[in-house]
Order: sequence, then structure tokens, then C-alpha cells
Amino acid sequence: MGTHVITGAGSGIGAATAARLAGRGEELWLLARNAGRARELAERFPGARTLVGDLAEPERLSWALSHQELPERADSLVHAAGVVDLGAVGELTPKVWQATLAVNLVGPAELTRLLLPQLRAARGQVVFVNSGAGLSANADWSAYAASKHGLKALADSLRQEEKDSGLRVTSVYPGRTATPMQEKVHRQEGREYDPGRWIDPESVATALLTALDLPADAELTDLRVRPSA
Repeated sequence: MGTHVITGAGSGIGAATAARLAGRGEELWLLARNAGRARELAERFPGARTLVGDLAEPERLSWALSHQELPERADSLVHAAGVVDLGAVGELTPKVWQATLAVNLVGPAELTRLLLPQLRAARGQVVFVNSGAGLSANADWSAYAASKHGLKALADSLRQEEKDSGLRVTSVYPGRTATPMQEKVHRQEGREYDPGRWIDPESVATALLTALDLPADAELTDLRVRPSA
């Protein structure tokens, strides 16, 4: 049985991944942005442990986690949390940029840094749920795409830095997936939302688990998942 730390377990890809791992009897540690959210996650995933720390305030994560019990080892750290706000470069404010970069990039970098001892102890794996926007950027997606391009750079650098410790690093690049975030994107785009057109979060979770379950003699570095329609 492995020990897995997951962000974004409240919905979408993170929730699907947490449910699959819980169903296998794995030990879960779920990051919540506040105590109320932690209680919701504990009720949704009986037996899971929770950690409280807000990715939107990465400079406070070290203090927050220093006051909580952490796992002694972590077989994986799955970064599934994220935020999105669309808008033209000429319209996006520094507040939007800073909020997007905090949750999507700086927060994951800091959480990874803080949990590196546990990951090294287990010769574990870090999985970054990236996006197709992390490979190419379209109009009105600049802040989100920049954060995801940065997340790819973070993963690639971490992989090189930690190869001697046995740590594996995987980036998963889903296309449009039927999640609450995608519903928000459609509202921002002024389009009707039809979840049947997009990838089921369970399918992305399957890809993610494929990377986690790969024998230790191999590493899946980059996985692109696209809607088949």
C-alpha cells in the first residue's frame, strides 16, 4: 500500500484520482485550502488524512505544514489543483496574474520543496496535472498558459535535479476535461457547456495511475490525453 499526497481532490481529476487510489486501499493525504474544506474531504474520503494549506498563499505553506503532522514518506505527490481566468493580455490585471501563478505554479513548487524529504525516502513520484495550454497558448489564455508552461519547466528541472535520488517526475497534459473548471471556462467563453463532448476525469485518472503504477525501472515523463471526439 502506497502513501499519496494529492491536491485538488475536491473535484475533477483530483477527485477521480483520489477515489481510485482509495478504492485500492492506498493511504491518502489530501491538501485542503482551509479547515472547512478539510472536513468535507475527510467526509468524502473516509480514512484519508487531511493537510490544511492554501496554494494561493505559497509563502505561508511552510508555516502551515510545520504545525501539522506530515507523512513519514510519500510514494507520490499529485498536483491536481488549479485555477483559470481567461482574458486578453490588455485586460488582465496583476491580481489575476498573481493569483493564477500562485495556485498553478508557485504553490506546487513550494509544496514539492517541502515534501521532497518524504518523496526521496520513498523513491517516489511527482505528478503534475498540466494542460494542453502548457504546450501551446491561444488568445485569451495568456495567464493560465504561462502558469502551465512554467509548470512544465518546473517538472523538467525537477526530473533532472532528482534523478540520482530515484524520484520520478511525470507531466500529464489533458485536453478539455469535463470538470467544474471546464464549466467555468465555457461561461467565460460565452459557450454552452456539454460535458459529453469532453474527456471524462476518470480517463485522465487512468492515465495518471498508469504512470504511478509503472515499474521502477521506467518513467513516463510526459503524457498527452486528448478528447477522442
